[in-house]
Amino acid sequence: MTDLATVMQGLGRAAAGARSALARSSTATRNAALAAAARQLRDSRTAILAANAEDMAAARARGLSGAMLDRLKLDDSRIESMARGIEDIIALPDPLGSVSAEWTRPNGLVIQRVRVPLGVIGIIYESRPNVTADAGALCLKSGNPVILRGGSESRHSSSAIHACLVAGLREAGLPEGAIQLVPTTDRAAVGMMLAGLDNHINVIVPRGGRSLVERVQAEARVPVIGHLEGLCHVYVDRDADPDMANSIVVNAKLRRTGICGAAETLLVDSGCAPGVLPALLAALAEGGCELRGDALAQQADARVKPAAEADWRTEYLDAIISVRVVEGVAGAIAHIAQYGSGHTESIVTANAATAERFLAEVDSAIVLHNASTQFADGGEFGMGAEIGISTDRFHARGPVGVEQLTSYKYVVRGSGQTRPG
Repeated sequence: MTDLATVMQGLGRAAAGARSALARSSTATRNAALAAAARQLRDSRTAILAANAEDMAAARARGLSGAMLDRLKLDDSRIESMARGIEDIIALPDPLGSVSAEWTRPNGLVIQRVRVPLGVIGIIYESRPNVTADAGALCLKSGNPVILRGGSESRHSSSAIHACLVAGLREAGLPEGAIQLVPTTDRAAVGMMLAGLDNHINVIVPRGGRSLVERVQAEARVPVIGHLEGLCHVYVDRDADPDMANSIVVNAKLRRTGICGAAETLLVDSGCAPGVLPALLAALAEGGCELRGDALAQQADARVKPAAEADWRTEYLDAIISVRVVEGVAGAIAHIAQYGSGHTESIVTANAATAERFLAEVDSAIVLHNASTQFADGGEFGMGAEIGISTDRFHARGPVGVEQLTSYKYVVRGSGQTRPG
């Protein structure tokens, strides 16, 4: 434990030491480091895929689910997507130093609200090795040193990706302490990060399952940006186009079942259920989805199993969906308010007034009209990438990208003013 504590304290000191270098660095320098990292990712495909193969073999031996294996898996396409994601981040405006507001007081003081980094960020995540690239790149662009702690199942993949980010820092002349990876799978390292590493960590971002996020929220001694789970809903209204509804529902559930934007509950308006629900259920079942539903859903398709109360509260992260018939948009809003996690919800309807009511009254971080919940992603929002989707109601909500990794300070310029007694 003493050795681990020494290692972790060293990470904290190195990250804190990199803060001033990042604060002084130019946009061009940080972008150069990112460009070099993207090139290195492409050049290191063979090594990254070999490392991932090792992780995948161990994960299969441990009996991880298909959804979890999908989260873990890397291939040429996903490596290219990571590299392109970094290049998208390069193209974003630099938030640092931008003035979000400016005004002059009657006494002549000029006051500006200026964007600044949050500080040293600790990111604790599971399974998905691409988070290493996304998080490292976003933190670097926004001038924040970062300490990354990936899951044990992705440790070889994350290490190979991290090496590419470090190569980019080195090429641009930035300190390697700007992006660090915890070199151990010991869970005690997480506890040390949550305690703040001797006040060196300023913010914690968890990205993983309920048990991880609950632990972080319970034990963290520094501010946390995160979400508990993605219990996402699609509501098909009586005025929905049936073909559009089928397309959106199948995509929202089955495109990738293991991501937090995957739909977990389908709500169907009683005003259209007899004509629409059988086709929706058939499309899902034919796509390999297990169906659990209320009595009306069971009547519509014999493959629907009875839903228990727990199903309405479950983030499956698998090819399973719960289905309920509700009384119009009011019933959908009420169901989401009772069972939702505040992540992402979608309404399918051609009725603009109904859509606007849903968008206004559903209190989730992301609400969509006539679009799949799988668009709940920073890259799809034009933010380059994201560290995660925040369901918090302070500081950052929704995709956490470059801008959300900054705070602000007030810069006041005077000409000799003093405050009268």
